[in-house]
Amino acid sequence: MDNNSKVVFRNNILEWYDRHRRVLPWRALKGKTPNPYYVWLSEVMLQQTTVVTVGPYFHRFIEKWPSIDDLARAEIEDVMHEWAGLGYYARARNLHKCAQIVSFSHKGIFPDRQESLIKLPGIGEYSSNSIAAIAYNKPANVVDGNVERVMARYFAVIEPLPDSKKNLKELAGSIAWGETSRSGDYAQALMDLGATICTPKSPKCMLCPLKEGCMGRAQGIAETLPAKKAKKPKPQKYGQIYWITRKSDGAILLERRDDKQMLGGMLGLITSEWASDSNMNPQPPIQIKESKNTTLQVKHSFTHFDLHLDIITAHLKSTQKPENSHVWIIPSELDKIGLPTLFKKAVKLMMYK
Repeated sequence: MDNNSKVVFRNNILEWYDRHRRVLPWRALKGKTPNPYYVWLSEVMLQQTTVVTVGPYFHRFIEKWPSIDDLARAEIEDVMHEWAGLGYYARARNLHKCAQIVSFSHKGIFPDRQESLIKLPGIGEYSSNSIAAIAYNKPANVVDGNVERVMARYFAVIEPLPDSKKNLKELAGSIAWGETSRSGDYAQALMDLGATICTPKSPKCMLCPLKEGCMGRAQGIAETLPAKKAKKPKPQKYGQIYWITRKSDGAILLERRDDKQMLGGMLGLITSEWASDSNMNPQPPIQIKESKNTTLQVKHSFTHFDLHLDIITAHLKSTQKPENSHVWIIPSELDKIGLPTLFKKAVKLMMYK
């Protein structure tokens, strides 16, 4: 793209953004200075998660921890509890670690350069560029799925994803890098355009500020882009999930999962190991008696595999004490402790069967 075309592209999308920018709880209003804490928090929450889902979580976090220093002083269990339901729980642990580093080592002030931001826990290439641009107006190439779609259509890139990712990133960089004027607004304008106009299905091409130069539109192939390779079927994993009760009051036995496990650090029902063979009969992780198979099964989809867990009812031996990682919770409190979605599904099946 020559310099004149680059100027036209940026001017057109920024003029559109000034009229149509989305109002989001973490986004500074026009003319206001962005809050780096809000920008960082939203970027971490939005990884693999939609804007609609993140909104309520963001509000709860900033109400409970108004500043990065407040979040740094929070107990990790409280942070994990508030995060429950957002998934990808390593993000919550890294969020807390990052808050502590920024608060204790950087006096509560985020670095303002991409190369420094990327060294912090939980901040990758995309997030570091996004924070640098939006929070500090630094030149940066911010490329998410929305931006990839805009670039694929504007430049008529027919190579399918994910093979085209590098090319799309370079095309976006040819417009973004080196620009010091309104870097944050430009990054957000591209994201807003992809979210509201250049949508995956039925793009509103006639309303697009980039329509005159869009090669995909000129060739009549915009809606087919970006092309994607056929997805491989997800691997399947199987196991058992245990509904262990205490006879005296009906309390349910939960465990805090090891940080290295899936859903690490979260409270949940006790499960067996998750195996790839549905015919395996995994051993219970604790000694139980009077276990009983049910006809109920929990099905849950993670990013890289689908999980099927058969629900087993049981109780501990009368003389056995729970381990330190275990805790008894009465059923009426289960919906208040921030269980991950996988375990909420099991609770719903058992409580309302």
